[in-house]
Amino acid sequence: MFFKINTNLFLSVVFCLNSACFFAQTQDSLSTKKLSEVIVYSSRIDLPLSENSRSIQLISKEEIQQSGVNTVVDLLQQVAGLDIRRRGTGGMQADLYIRGGNFDQTLLLIDGIKVEDAQTGHHLLNFVLPLQVIERIEIVKGPAARVFGQNAFTGAINVVTKTTLNQNAILQLQKGSFDQANGQLTLGKSTKKASVLAHYSYNTSDGYRYNTDYKNHHAFFKAQLNKEHLPIDFIASFSDRKFGANGFYALPSYDEQYEETQASLVAFQTVLKKDNWILKPRLYWRRGQDMYLFLRTNPSYYRNDHITHKVGIALDASRQSTLGVSGLGMDLARTSISSNNLGQRERWVATLFAEHRFQFSQNRIDITPGIAVSNYTDFGTQVFPGIDMGVILSEQFRLIANIGYTYRIPTFTDLYYSDPTTLGNENLKAEEALAEEIGIRFKNAKSEATIRLFHRNATNLIDYVKFSEEDKFQATNFRQVNTYGVEFENKFSFRIGEQAQKVAMGYTYLKDDVGELRSQISRYSINSLKHHFTFNIRPQFSSNLRGAISYKLAQRPQDEAYHVVDLALSWNYKGFQLSLSANNIFNAVYSESNLVPMPKSNGLAGIQYLF
Repeated sequence: MFFKINTNLFLSVVFCLNSACFFAQTQDSLSTKKLSEVIVYSSRIDLPLSENSRSIQLISKEEIQQSGVNTVVDLLQQVAGLDIRRRGTGGMQADLYIRGGNFDQTLLLIDGIKVEDAQTGHHLLNFVLPLQVIERIEIVKGPAARVFGQNAFTGAINVVTKTTLNQNAILQLQKGSFDQANGQLTLGKSTKKASVLAHYSYNTSDGYRYNTDYKNHHAFFKAQLNKEHLPIDFIASFSDRKFGANGFYALPSYDEQYEETQASLVAFQTVLKKDNWILKPRLYWRRGQDMYLFLRTNPSYYRNDHITHKVGIALDASRQSTLGVSGLGMDLARTSISSNNLGQRERWVATLFAEHRFQFSQNRIDITPGIAVSNYTDFGTQVFPGIDMGVILSEQFRLIANIGYTYRIPTFTDLYYSDPTTLGNENLKAEEALAEEIGIRFKNAKSEATIRLFHRNATNLIDYVKFSEEDKFQATNFRQVNTYGVEFENKFSFRIGEQAQKVAMGYTYLKDDVGELRSQISRYSINSLKHHFTFNIRPQFSSNLRGAISYKLAQRPQDEAYHVVDLALSWNYKGFQLSLSANNIFNAVYSESNLVPMPKSNGLAGIQYLF
């Protein structure tokens, strides 16, 4: 069968969808405010979300402000289908998984600029920005290689930054459990000709257990120049992290690990409009640095130093004609690494993209075929086509479907890493998959809901295996995995008296059929979240007082389910905001990555002033 989904589960999810939509509709008399339409920019053809036929979920600026969290890592924890495997508090070292993929199979973009790490996906989330400078987050689930190229194996996340602030300045100070101390200042100014946005933050903690202390700096600057004629965006971001890594990577008993990372991005981009053409040229440089010690107190025992660079130029274009909208793209980049372990390596990649959106039956049906062709200096030419389709069933319901090939090129770590227990493999092939999806999207003035069925047949997946206890683990294309799933999302709003209330929920079910291994000993097991349910409510008690309640249920195939509840409260008065947040209030015992135990109940208190 195409999908092997439990019938009762599927019907239950559909019932929840219908119930949520009905509930939202019954509130129409309580509010006339409509959900705002947002243009999605995470592709070459700019479309409102309601007209897009891909699986895209948006987190708006308002939702970020009302979430009660302090980092993007914690915000993404509230989205079903995103498996964020953290190793501590404060958004410290975390891995991003989408729909059962792994941390190397997800692409991160900043304003459409790809910032994947050729060393390892472990450092991907080091590039995410502070919440104070983010306009919205676009989450693309499912295969996205034909849109973005390699690394978008199971999905992509595009972080769209603000151009300026509503205020001139925002100062925020926080203090909390584990001697957490956070301070940040955000400045903004806008005129008819230019606008600037600047941010600096410093976060520190003694750690929630031995050797989990950290000190983080983040600086961000964005300027939009020449706004009246040819607007040019300049973006610069720098992150510096120093942290104890107790059990983060090796066995949990190895508690003396330590790491320092840096993540930098500098980019120029603009948008040109001429007749029926829209052109988006970009020039960017991304730098990553990683220093890892196996023994924090004895750096000479074992140390890895890596510095990666990616320099690229890209051009996206779209053209409107009587036949529809055409999208074209070009991306040329050089990636290099200088490492005491991996050596001196470089890789050039040139990618061409093409897609066209056809519309039929008075625009009730849209079909968008597309293709990406990439040429690598070390992996030759890769061709990956795909197609999206949408059908308007009624004013409120839309059918969406897509199918496509997707791929991932091995990281430099996969290819060249070497330590006393592990070897890379220079003969690795690219990971490949064919993925299909079908779903129904509902939208009215108060509610948005989507239910999807999806399948991914992945081959040549990279695992580290050995044939005897005496051998080293070696990277090998051993895995074949068929992943089946169902996913449900719903957002709706209503009023209690004069105050608007917002609710969001999501559920993802995954089933992995793992192909037989030819080796008896494997380092990595497929351990996706089988059940993942999130429920978030944003109560507004008065015009000055609001809260946030977040609940998450997660269960992996071999483990018991765990339940985590977080609370937040904020009060505004004449430019001041006082905030309280409490995480894991019921002291759930659980781990998300490498058996690293997550902290029990902890909290933060903060004060913010708007100038």
